[in-house]
Amino acid sequence: MSFRMQGARVLITGGAGGMGRIYAERALREGAAHVALWDRDGAALAATVAELSTAHPRATVAGTEVDLGDTRSIVDRAQDYLADGGAPQVLVNNAGIVRGALFWDHEVRDIEGTMQVNAVAPMVLTRELLPAMIASRRPARILNIASAAGTIANPRMSVYAASKWAMIGWSDSVRLELERTGNDHVRVTTFCPSYVSTGMFDGARGPLLTPILTPKTATDRAWQAMLAGRPVRATPWTVPLGRALRGVLPSRVWDVVADKGFRVYNTMDEFRGRSGAGPSPRS
Repeated sequence: MSFRMQGARVLITGGAGGMGRIYAERALREGAAHVALWDRDGAALAATVAELSTAHPRATVAGTEVDLGDTRSIVDRAQDYLADGGAPQVLVNNAGIVRGALFWDHEVRDIEGTMQVNAVAPMVLTRELLPAMIASRRPARILNIASAAGTIANPRMSVYAASKWAMIGWSDSVRLELERTGNDHVRVTTFCPSYVSTGMFDGARGPLLTPILTPKTATDRAWQAMLAGRPVRATPWTVPLGRALRGVLPSRVWDVVADKGFRVYNTMDEFRGRSGAGPSPRS
């Protein structure tokens, strides 16, 4: 069952720029009535809201400065959102951060911050909004942006991979719970792309036969999967292939295939990230 965006309320985290902004533009072009953008960058958020409001005067575009590293803030802002207009019909859990480093070079704050923003924050936000989405009985969609890093291990991505493995397991479990309890008017899509050229993974190299996706291509594939209510969209084709091979090959055999064949294990050797150090936001 495809989903119609016309008149919908949409909430997007990491919405001030990058892929978050592209999702917002797509929702507005397709007739969304109210698009709420959450981001920690207040200046960028204000600029994006102003530009989108000018380009789409018939819709309401709202920005909320939220630190997804603060669970209490997420809960409070979610309750404000519900009180202001009710449940969203579309929730896009897009915001994310990454620190590419050997595990023992991570600071404790890197571990806590990555797990909080990439895994805990989407869970908390969805937990606050989902009961209202269920109760409304209106067709609704949740799009959770995971990563190919959550499907196979990779050196220099241990904490990021852990956060995305958590996202994938949680997201697909919620999908099953909704389906098995007769609440499948709310459909969950988990998006697992390989590297996307947003700046978040500057310096990373795509594995063999795996092009680095443009933000436009990535968001288009995620968006179409979400509208169609697909459970999972992994892209490009080498991502589900790698996951399947990892599942059937012995670990040492897979290591050789991944390392010498697909060259997966070298993709983060020259990683810099958006700022060259520290966590880089997707938004």
